[in-house]
Amino acid sequence: MPSIDLISNVVIAGVLTGLVYGLMALGLSVIFGVMRVVNFAHGELMAGAMYASVIACSALSLDPFVVLLPITALFFGLGYLLQDRVINRFMGRPEHTQFLLLLAIATILLNLQLMGFGPDAQGVQTDYQLDSFELGPILIDSVRLYAAGTALLATALLFVFFRFSPMGKAIRACADNPLGAQVIGLPVERLYSLTFGLGSACLAIAGCVLVLMVEVTPGIGPAYTLLAFVIVIVGGLGSMAGALVGGVLIGVSESLAGLLVTPSAKSMISFALLMAVLLLRPSGLMGKTS
Repeated sequence: MPSIDLISNVVIAGVLTGLVYGLMALGLSVIFGVMRVVNFAHGELMAGAMYASVIACSALSLDPFVVLLPITALFFGLGYLLQDRVINRFMGRPEHTQFLLLLAIATILLNLQLMGFGPDAQGVQTDYQLDSFELGPILIDSVRLYAAGTALLATALLFVFFRFSPMGKAIRACADNPLGAQVIGLPVERLYSLTFGLGSACLAIAGCVLVLMVEVTPGIGPAYTLLAFVIVIVGGLGSMAGALVGGVLIGVSESLAGLLVTPSAKSMISFALLMAVLLLRPSGLMGKTS
């Protein structure tokens, strides 16, 4: 049986990683909560941000936290254009056509990444990557701490935007009643594009900090799409707080599974947690019950 100190270290690492997972899933939750569109290209977009971070850091010798803002702005623009030029045209169509559209976009992105970067794993190296903070018997990985802090800051800014800004309130109105929003003159399609851009920006931030912990390959996109689905279903679809709670739960469960069972059991434990939530609370931990 592992010592209490070791378990504590693993749990803290899981919480910090889970906060980054939560930010990744938050993009999916925001898009679904406003437009009721399931972004099946979610992980592929984040993999693109991870590759962008690798390229910028290797070519310009910059830190991932330095390139984070321009990459976030770039992916906000890409998400805005993708919704504005393509997905908005499918908003009134049956759900299966939206599903096929996003699946096609995911497949295109995956193959572009495979053609451009090959199948080999790529990562970012920094001077502080192996540093840690010592608090008695607890060792906190510096990279995970910086990444979790970035994720919390981004989540707080997004919450403030949706809660207090006029544009955020307009987006929430579109989410509650799209027809009513159109009747009172709100530019619904433009607000949808803004929402997809914000969701893509969340992905970009998560990808830029996650690349410090995980090497990126083209195949990582579908895996993170699936993980994001698990997180938002556990936390509650459309709930910002639920995305963070779900991310932390999955992060901790994966870390404990790797320590107490075997690293290959991480996905098994995550899906067991998903099944338990679906059986006991189908709306998710923080979701609204009907």
